[in-house]
Amino acid sequence: MPTGTAMRDARTQLFDAAERVLLRAGPGALTSRAVTDEAGCAKGVLHRHFADFDSFLAALVLDRAGALEVQGAVLRGSAGTGTVAGNLAEALTALFGSVAVAIVGLVAARDGLRAKLRETWPTGVPVLAEGTSIVASYLSLERDLGRVAPGADIEALTLMLIGGGHLLFAGREDVPPDAVHRMVTAALAGAST
Repeated sequence: MPTGTAMRDARTQLFDAAERVLLRAGPGALTSRAVTDEAGCAKGVLHRHFADFDSFLAALVLDRAGALEVQGAVLRGSAGTGTVAGNLAEALTALFGSVAVAIVGLVAARDGLRAKLRETWPTGVPVLAEGTSIVASYLSLERDLGRVAPGADIEALTLMLIGGGHLLFAGREDVPPDAVHRMVTAALAGAST
């Protein structure tokens, strides 16, 4: 690898490279060498920006969790329009059709990464926790609008939707939209008005 050539926005390029490796080959293939090779840079670039590889991976996970806020804004903006089940099915497909499922596997596979994440994110897996927050806030808005039953247990519904979405997408390339919609509709069965 040539050295001395500046990278524009090295963090973003390294994160994107890591995501491609993770999606293509899984958590076991995610090494600092694989990331820098994918990014087309010297291995030292990663270590110039991060204390160690687990620090890099923790920053990647937190970055991807933070990026979910855009999806959250879209979902919250859909409150009162379309159908609750349709809006949630789209949101869960966007969440779990992204890198989220792969990140859950990555966090589960690396003890050092979990330890780094615990320094700033005390419980749960950041992408799932952020997805849970997004779905709960959306369901609360819909309950306020009268499209979800007033007595609906938002926390339980959210956990069913996030857990069901994760199980539907884990290890699968293509999840039919009707499968997601059926799962969401079943979860909402007692909560719809």
